[in-house]
Formats: sequence, structure tokens, C-alpha cells
Amino acid sequence: MKVTQEKLPASQIGLEIEITPEITKQTYEQVIKNLASTANIPGFRKGKVPRQILLQRLGTTRIKAAALEELIQDGIEKAVKQEEIPAIGQPQLRSSFDELINNYEPGKPLTFSASVDVEPEINIAQYTGLQAKAEEIKYDPARVDEALDKERQQMGTLIPVEGRAAQIGDVAVVDFKGVLAKAEGDEESAEPTPIPGGEATDFQVELYEDKFIPGFISGIVGMNPGETKEISAQFPDPYANEELAGKPAVFTVTLNELKEKELPELDDDFAQEVSDFETLAELRASLEERYQKEAEQKTKTNKQEALLAELLKHVEIDLPATLIEQEVDAMLTQTAIRLSQQGLDVRKLFTQDIIPQLRARSRDEAIDRLKRSLALREVSKRESIQVTEDEIKARVTELLQEYPDEDVDADRLRSVVENELTTEKIIDWLLENSSVELVPEGSLSTPDEEEATATEPEAESATVEVVAETVEGE
Repeated sequence: MKVTQEKLPASQIGLEIEITPEITKQTYEQVIKNLASTANIPGFRKGKVPRQILLQRLGTTRIKAAALEELIQDGIEKAVKQEEIPAIGQPQLRSSFDELINNYEPGKPLTFSASVDVEPEINIAQYTGLQAKAEEIKYDPARVDEALDKERQQMGTLIPVEGRAAQIGDVAVVDFKGVLAKAEGDEESAEPTPIPGGEATDFQVELYEDKFIPGFISGIVGMNPGETKEISAQFPDPYANEELAGKPAVFTVTLNELKEKELPELDDDFAQEVSDFETLAELRASLEERYQKEAEQKTKTNKQEALLAELLKHVEIDLPATLIEQEVDAMLTQTAIRLSQQGLDVRKLFTQDIIPQLRARSRDEAIDRLKRSLALREVSKRESIQVTEDEIKARVTELLQEYPDEDVDADRLRSVVENELTTEKIIDWLLENSSVELVPEGSLSTPDEEEATATEPEAESATVEVVAETVEGE
């Protein structure tokens, strides 16, 4: 069999395959023989249908198509093996199947084109002496007080308030009914438009401005129990309900009851109530250590991300479609598992309508992940960076001790641990052989990035964003 190779974009190898006349005829005759033994034609027993009748009833096009399918599949498999091509994924026919049927004559040579994906070549122009900047996250002692105050608030006891007006920090029990404010040009006699869901009885709300739409809380402040008042407020823009976004509203509010939180004393008893520590000093020391380590880890992560981003500027990888699709599949699987663990019905979320969106929005992230992992693997290969069996065993043992009641696939765990430890070693090696300058927190972030960080402290993939939108829409 004659095979000619050519290099194609996206890490593909093009193959021009010529099937010999003997094989094209032999395959055609074998297809006729197989059809004759299975065809159900009235008036003839199976296996006894005359050749000419079979050709007339089934048609030469159908028979040629069946023979071609075998010739193409068998031809590609033998060509890949003959040329010793390390193919990944499924081969693709590049020739027009209809044209092949028209040109196919049993007993004459058959030539067609196909392509196969192969592992990509990884070209790294530079991976040492890289220079990057990363934001340094410094430990903020105020976080300890914030954490303790949050615990106090959760443990606070609500007690009735008498003899004074509502103030910030109180808990108010109110009845309210909201309508959209009349716009200029509206008739005075026109009935105001009720706000969908804008009515409640004995609604309990903490008097902090961020607990309701702007103007509502500040309007309650100063009211006395039993008092009814009209409060002007305005829906923010953007807003979840687009029909209300940016519109002014008027709420008729009755303050039924006023409460305030009685907070526990910040002492050793409090520490014992909210933690396993005996003293407040021990609890504080534990929180300080936790937030210090957290700041150090975030700084380390920032350094790694900055370095990897710089590394990718010097990397060229022509990714094959097979690897991209496999990575997208892996991302969707990870997302499905995570959502399932949160108690969500994955089958309702991953519908036939939403899956194409998930795949499309995951593609860029999949490409970035692939480029990173392949680039790191190439650095590992060039510098002979490997983890030892003892390091893997030690980490596996540590994890098994942390989760003694978990049903763990030992082989899978070992593979994950080996991959993570290898990645850590490679990145540490890159950091040692490059320069990452630490700069103050926020100095590298754009306003949009800072807003995104504030609203989404844990970055989620595009896949999760689409699923989240789906859940919100239901």
C-alpha cells in the first residue's frame, strides 16, 4: 500500500493512501457475498439470491458505499501502522465520500486522503531568566477581629428595644408594600404599579444599608415602633430584575417591632463556645497563624501565576482538536462532580441545549490549561525534573490519614499525587531560575479585575458560570 504523508496545521498528519486494484476488487466481491447471505429478497432463499438480482435490488451505489467504508477504515488503520504514526483520537476522511463512490471501480486503484491528530510539538524559546511581577498579599491583623466579630454576631441574642428610635445595627420587624414611583407625565389619578414581590408582613431585616435596595434601610432609621412611613428608594442598575433596574420606588413601611443584638463577651468562655481552644488568646493565635499562612499562600500563587503567564509568552504549541476536546470533556466532568457534591441534579443542568454552550465557553480555558501543562512537561523533560517514589508514597500516606473514612481509589490517588508533586517541583525550579518582583496588592489589577475579585473571591471556570446562569434562570 502506497502512503504519502504531509504535515497539516493543528498537529495533524495528512495521509494520501492508495489501495491496490486487488484489494479494491476483493473487498467489493466480499461485500456482495456477505449481502447475498443476509439479504431478504422475496422469492429467494437467503444465500441463494443470484448476483444480478442482488445488484438490481440493492443498487451498485449502496454496495460500493459499503465496500468503500471497509476500504477506508482498513486502509487508514494499516497506513497509520505502516508509517508508525503515533496517532491520537479518531482519524478523519478528507476526501469527499460522494466523489469516492463515483470514482470507485473495483479492480482499479483507489486513492483517498485522510488525517490523524498527533501529539503537538512544544517549542519553548525561553524558560530561564524570565522576569515577571506579582502582587504581594500581606497579612492584615484586622481580619482576626473581623472573624471574631462575625462569630459574635452569629451568636448574638435578639432582645426587644423600647424607648428609642431605630438605628443602624438594629433588627427591625416590618410590614411593607412597594410601588413604582410615578414618572413625569403620568396622570395624577393613575394607580401606582405594584412591585412584583414587593410586599411582606412581619419581615425581619438587619438595619445595614447593604441589606436592601438603596434608601430603604436609611428610611427606617429614626422610626419608632408602631410608626408608619412612606420611604423613597431606588433599585440599583444593573439589577437582577431588569424591568426594575434603576427605577425609583415608594414603600409604605410599618415598624412593628425593634430588636437589638446582645453580643457575648469576647472572653475565654466565648472561645470555648466557638472553637476547640480553651482561651481567647489561643483562638487569636490560631486565627493569626491561619491568616498569615493564607496570605503567604496567596502571594506564592500570585508568583506562580505571573511566572506561568510569562512562560506562555515564549511557548508555541499547535494544539490538535483531539486534545482540546478531551480537556473540555475533563473540565465538564469535574464541574458535574462538583455540582453533584453540592446536591444539584446534574441531569437537569447539563441538558442537550446547554451542553454546546458549556463546551464553547470552556474552550479557551481548556486551551490555556493544555498549554500550561504541556509547557511544564517539556521543561520537566529538558531538565530531568522528577519526583521520587518515596515522595509520592509519603504524600499518599498523608492524604489517607487525613481522610481515613473515604473510599479512595489507590491507583487514581497515586496518579493525582504524582502529577501534583511533579508540577510543584517544576514550578519551584522555574521560580529558582527566574525573577518575580513582588509589588503592592492591587497595583497590577485593573478596576474590572478588582470588582470581579471582590464579587467572586474564588475564581470559577466559564463552565460553572453557564451552569450558574442556568440555575438562576429556573
